[in-house]
Amino acid sequence: MEAQPRWLDPEQKAAWDSFIRMQETLIGRLSRRVQVDSGLSAADYVVLVSLTERGDGRMRFLDLAKLVEWEKSRMSHQVTRMAKRGLVAREECPDDGRGAFIVATPAGYEAIEEAAPQHVEHVRRLFIDALTPNQLTTLGRLSQRVLDHMEKQPD
Repeated sequence: MEAQPRWLDPEQKAAWDSFIRMQETLIGRLSRRVQVDSGLSAADYVVLVSLTERGDGRMRFLDLAKLVEWEKSRMSHQVTRMAKRGLVAREECPDDGRGAFIVATPAGYEAIEEAAPQHVEHVRRLFIDALTPNQLTTLGRLSQRVLDHMEKQPD
């Protein structure tokens, strides 16, 4: 016999619903803005930020997929699209014939350098400016707590 579901009480449901609406609205608006402002998709932006925040602008394919929490197939399709546009390149891994590095190209660096100032301004306007410094600190701590909890849970 299956266990009874642990339904959310009204307060829990309200918190969950608000979080989901906020997250989906925020991500949707930021994604649209980055596309309009720079021509980059949100996925392009995530990959380029992940690569260019590193000193050498390169990551092993599987490490990049894990960092952004994408399946290998999604990352492969994304990298293929970006490589066709000259934003990234694949390089063979010298110590692992099956492995590959994904490298931000000069065009990729240029694209992210042009997109980032506008993106961060939208992040400030839509998210940061809505909270006091104390609220932002609390939200950061709560978010990290949930992330830590999820790490301990099975998928």
